[in-house]
Amino acid sequence: MKFILTLFICIAYLGLLTLQAQTNTSGAWTSEMDKQDMMRQLGIKALRPGPSADENAPVHANYDEAKANPYPNYPEILTLNNGRKVTTAEQWYKLRRPEIIEDFEREVYGRVPKNVPQVSWKVKVLDRERVGFIPVIAKQIIGHVDNSAYPSIEVNIKMTLVIPANTQKPVPLLMMFAPSALPSPAQPSPDDLEKINDALKAMLIKSNPELKQIFDKYPAYNPIAPQNYNINPFAPRPAGDPPTAEQLVAKGWGYVLIDPNSIQADNGAGLTKGIIGLVNKGQPRKPEDWGALRAWAWGAGQALTYLEANEPQVNAKMVGIEGVSRYGKAALITLAFDTRFAMGLIGSSGEAGAKPHRRNFGESVENITGGAHYWMAGNFLKYAASDATFGAKTAGDIPVDAHQLIALCAPRLTFISYGIPEKGDAKWLDQQGSYMAAIAAGQVFKLLGAKDLGLSNNYKNEKMPSVNTGLLDGHLAWRQHDGGHTDAPNVKYFLPWAEKFLHN
Repeated sequence: MKFILTLFICIAYLGLLTLQAQTNTSGAWTSEMDKQDMMRQLGIKALRPGPSADENAPVHANYDEAKANPYPNYPEILTLNNGRKVTTAEQWYKLRRPEIIEDFEREVYGRVPKNVPQVSWKVKVLDRERVGFIPVIAKQIIGHVDNSAYPSIEVNIKMTLVIPANTQKPVPLLMMFAPSALPSPAQPSPDDLEKINDALKAMLIKSNPELKQIFDKYPAYNPIAPQNYNINPFAPRPAGDPPTAEQLVAKGWGYVLIDPNSIQADNGAGLTKGIIGLVNKGQPRKPEDWGALRAWAWGAGQALTYLEANEPQVNAKMVGIEGVSRYGKAALITLAFDTRFAMGLIGSSGEAGAKPHRRNFGESVENITGGAHYWMAGNFLKYAASDATFGAKTAGDIPVDAHQLIALCAPRLTFISYGIPEKGDAKWLDQQGSYMAAIAAGQVFKLLGAKDLGLSNNYKNEKMPSVNTGLLDGHLAWRQHDGGHTDAPNVKYFLPWAEKFLHN
């Protein structure tokens, strides 16, 4: 009897320890708990740590080109899994493209579930504003995802649509991953603002009579100060290129700002919330479930669906996608998977974007699995495993790579943009590796009747152009500008390049 009682106490204690391991003091699901749960599902006991970006750290990232290619042979783009060569566009679309997508969905970015709820859109604000000196129509739009199956999680996609006010025909549009913000909200006239302030003062004094003495002491003070009344249209422009929004509108384009964090949080703790958590009804992911990058891309696709159905002033056949850094990754994934997007401006996307996983230069697979696993499918953790039930795996075991992701964009317009390390576009991003991936992807553009970078597809030998030398003659384009971690210096090259092909 004593033995049974002791055994019962031990079992209860172990259960308590397990429960404590599964929740922190606040009961919230954390990023680390999510990663550990996925490692348990996959049978992973240990992950290799990623190298440091600090070159003075004991274990820092490699920046020696002689050591950068431990897996020099990239997966074949135009060879089927059964070994047959792909020689026609029909074979690409019907056979090879689906194989590559399957590998990316299963092992890298995850699958968009079949049961994602519908999105219903509502215009929250409609305003006549200006971008620079150009009149525009601006809308703030909310996409509410049906949560009737799981009401405790709400997802409201936030986006802003801006279109030139005087356009006579549907306009091209660039959708950008960024906070949803109106360009210059219209303000009350001075007379109307005075009425608002008088009413507000009276209301405040009624609520707290002591405020009357304060307002009497400062008679010129108003609770709401005027805005945008001191703009001087004759003042000289600041040095440098106009902001991206001004360049777009000046060219007769529209733009959308879609807030990725309103779709899915940029952290592991958020995986039981947002669109991923809503579909999973608050439960942790399975290994093939989508990560944040694919969720952001899904959200962009939903925004395009809205534009197609509700905005006749937008040419829905000429909508592009743009993003920088992590949102550059999302933009490339959007363009690769959603063929309705006509073009993409892919800024400084690095690892998990245009940089090959197989390159040992800068950021690595292990950095993603260690610090941003939530961007990816759970299965991606396998490729940083040092000890697991299946042994160990490395980047060389991933069945697909960045050149194939770029190839999925063919034959649509794909502009790969980077800056320079000296200005903040760090070596960590591996500009050289991304150029190699673009070179390798070119063979698919050619197969589909489009122009690539205009060089051979020998990614091992082709040399990256010097800074500010663009390869802009094809549907696939490359340009490394002399700025930092932004694609803004390339916008003035992207727009005429895109228009040249769109008008043809």
